[in-house]
Amino acid sequence: MVRLSTLSRSVEGRVTIITGAGSGMGRATAYVFADEGARLALVDRNADGVEAVAAAVREAGGTARAYAVDLADGETIPALVARIHDELGPVDILINNAGIAVGAPIDHAMWEKAWEMTLTVNLTAQARMIRACREDLARNRDGRVVNIASTEGWGATAGGSPYTASKHGVIGLTRSMAVELGPSGINVNCVCPGPIRTNMTAGIPDEAKEKFARRRVALKRYGEPEEVAHATLSLALPAASFINGAALVVDGGLLIRNA
Repeated sequence: MVRLSTLSRSVEGRVTIITGAGSGMGRATAYVFADEGARLALVDRNADGVEAVAAAVREAGGTARAYAVDLADGETIPALVARIHDELGPVDILINNAGIAVGAPIDHAMWEKAWEMTLTVNLTAQARMIRACREDLARNRDGRVVNIASTEGWGATAGGSPYTASKHGVIGLTRSMAVELGPSGINVNCVCPGPIRTNMTAGIPDEAKEKFARRRVALKRYGEPEEVAHATLSLALPAASFINGAALVVDGGLLIRNA
């Protein structure tokens, strides 16, 4: 059959950076993009974890290199992107997925430390990665940035002000960069996952997960990392050329519930 549409839904051959790729949603995103033929630069501070993901991609016939880097150290980021450029080629897609969650009530003795580290990893590192990749992303006027935020960016949970503030910040960063970089042909969007089965939620007992999901989520369950990864892929497609500054909620219907 002759194709009737003109825009591509393929990321084959496109150099894609995925941060926080050693586990959870980052790993799932790596596998989804690998299945679609992207050339992957996988970044994580856990060297063993990210190398295992890269090895799995290569064993399946894909292209992936692992980079063990702690993005909290901002001085490492320009060198990281330069190395990826040299080893895989200019960056086409940036997935800012790396993040941490530290519970810290405002009166806790460790609140200051939790605030500084959470904002550095969850927000500042995303901005630094965009800065470091912007020339590559603009070269063909079709670069894609997908920042991973959270439904916490639309609301708040008591005792988690560093995380909540950082995720509100990611949505703001996304919108700001969409306006600033749009004229260069770079689309910047974000994904806001809700309750997902990852390492961040692994400490929650299954019974508590099920109770929460029945009460708050329209689909009555937690999501899986791959479900978020496919949403991320959709925003990175060449065909997503007129989506810019969007915050795509992937929460099974959590935020639409009135009670």
